[in-house]
Amino acid sequence: MRKAKPKKRVILPDPVFGDVAVTKFVNHLMYDGKKNTSFEIFYESLEKVKAKLPNEEMSALEIWKKALDNVTPQVEVKSRRIGGATFQVPTEIRADRKESISMKNLISFARKRGGKSMSDKLSAEIVDAFNNAGGAFKRKEDMHRMAEANRAFAHFRF
Repeated sequence: MRKAKPKKRVILPDPVFGDVAVTKFVNHLMYDGKKNTSFEIFYESLEKVKAKLPNEEMSALEIWKKALDNVTPQVEVKSRRIGGATFQVPTEIRADRKESISMKNLISFARKRGGKSMSDKLSAEIVDAFNNAGGAFKRKEDMHRMAEANRAFAHFRF
């Protein structure tokens, strides 16, 4: 590589929980630089999650983290061209990319859901992910299934 790698930006923890992962999630959720709106949506959806799961002894933030863990993929397939043929090569995912993929999947499938507000949709998707269901969990399962099906090409790993 000719250029130096760009420096990783320092992400400040969120004001309510003091957690950097929450801020990263809100940054993915944000449109047009409206971070306060994104924080409101996120905190409101956590309250709704707590209302939907009243008999759960975990806090809303722990439920969200567990849901995020449930939709985090471990392996993905990358296209690799070898001698005129393109192979889907399964590769393990770096930790920061895992986190980013799981957050993006959770948000994108929440946006696709039917519901009144974004906080309703997000809370429904979080509850589904916590219960190992929903679109984001299905996406993770599909990624793992693709990697398993193409395990024969793992020796082409770069």
